[in-house]
Amino acid sequence: MTRPVGIVLLVVGLILLVYGLNASDSLASSFSKMFSGAPTNKSIWLLITGGVLSVLGVFSLFGSGSTK
Repeated sequence: MTRPVGIVLLVVGLILLVYGLNASDSLASSFSKMFSGAPTNKSIWLLITGGVLSVLGVFSLFGSGSTK
């Protein structure tokens, strides 16, 4: 049961990472970087959430535990 969940977490995490990278290269993020020195909150949260879900997915797939 943990293998399908791990795969889903990994795939969703990678998709969110791609969206976060695209959002950090957007026009709105460029303006935000110009005025505040940081990318938009949306891109930051997409990158953080994608990274966390990807790590959880990898640990769920390859971590110790039952493979039932």
